[in-house]
Amino acid sequence: MKPLLLLLILTLSGFNICLAQDGPPPGGPGEGGSGGGEMGGPGGPPPNGGGPGGPGGGRNNTYTLSGVYSLTDGSTKTVKNAIYKSETKDVSGVYVAKKSQLTLVNATVTTAGDTSSQENSSFYGLNAAVLAADGGAITLSGGVISSTGGGANGLFASGKGSVIAMTGGLIKATGGGGHGVMASGGGTIRLIGVDMDTAREHGAPVATDRGGGTIDVSGGTMKSAGEGSPGIYSTGVITATNATFIAIGSEAAVIEGKNFITLSDCTLSGYLKCGVMIYQSFSGDAQGHGGIYKMSSGSLSAEKGPLFYVTNTNGTIELKNVRLSAKSGVLLKAASDRWGRKGSNGGVAKLTADSQVLEGDLVADAGSSISVTLKGGSSWTGAADSAALTLDKNCTWIVTKDSVVTALSDSDAASGSSITNITGNGHTVKYDSALAANKWLDGKTYDLVNGGKLVPK
Repeated sequence: MKPLLLLLILTLSGFNICLAQDGPPPGGPGEGGSGGGEMGGPGGPPPNGGGPGGPGGGRNNTYTLSGVYSLTDGSTKTVKNAIYKSETKDVSGVYVAKKSQLTLVNATVTTAGDTSSQENSSFYGLNAAVLAADGGAITLSGGVISSTGGGANGLFASGKGSVIAMTGGLIKATGGGGHGVMASGGGTIRLIGVDMDTAREHGAPVATDRGGGTIDVSGGTMKSAGEGSPGIYSTGVITATNATFIAIGSEAAVIEGKNFITLSDCTLSGYLKCGVMIYQSFSGDAQGHGGIYKMSSGSLSAEKGPLFYVTNTNGTIELKNVRLSAKSGVLLKAASDRWGRKGSNGGVAKLTADSQVLEGDLVADAGSSISVTLKGGSSWTGAADSAALTLDKNCTWIVTKDSVVTALSDSDAASGSSITNITGNGHTVKYDSALAANKWLDGKTYDLVNGGKLVPK
């Protein structure tokens, strides 16, 4: 072999190895090994491993969208009490495209055909039970949508201008990789009072994929049973009001990239891994850094792991009057994980609590950071491991064990040599006296309520 050719091969081989080490794990939001998101192979935060990943399945960019009932001529139609059934591979029950508009009243759509490409099912809606693409619009009033095939989603809106709206009724997706509803490429889905069940691995009831999308949920109960199947998986903009999400085999909610989840009066329960995860897999399915999770009223619980977990990205969390529960005792964890480049893949977490009761510890590893702001009479009970803390005078911190804070902004609560809104319970809280934000502390030691000290590190 010629020396120049050998050098080229070795160089390319080394480059590929570098990508494998620095990028996401096998499998990903496109099923065939493209990344590490909810829809693709093994992945997910500690302590249990596992996704949000998704099933494997080879890449296949050649696909044809079709349905047992298709409307693609640009017309507008209304159909009542129809029954559509497909058992054919890659064939949807209902397919609407090219700016056609279809209204279905009390329809029954049942599909059983598997997909030839998990990736095409997640990116473009291949073999979805009900599919709107290329500007198609579908309105459903009541009815039952059921898909049992591998990769088969219940409702799928693919591409800008593609819209599906459903009021009332039931959606069931029981095949591996089958989501309840999914939007990609800028598609839109609106749900009012729809109940949803998914049964297998990597099947979030409410999800977006490559290119993002917008999903709005009002009312309804969404349940998932499979591993790596969070109640909500956002690579776009997802909002929900008065809805219930129960994820038996996964996190309650996941945000990948610079995307959003906004909830009001919702109930979320995650039974494995954590409550809410914010991350970036670099799979190409979600762009940017800086996931934003906002929640007001309602409740959020995590049976295992931290209530919030941020890795390989910046995560912003805003809470107002939400009932919170984490059995692990960890409120928020920011840490490095399998995604990103080692040494620069920590989490940067920012939590703002308004009129909120917080319980649990703040934990950040050496490459990560946490900042928490309490306002509106909020209280926090827990310990800090290298976290920055800002408190309004009428907010309180009840310390549960010795703690370390980086920056502490609480000057209004200083009274002589005491801090009046931190209850020490005999514990020591260390602060970094070298930080400009702590200049007001003047490097001194302060007494805390009920014993304990605030001391310079």
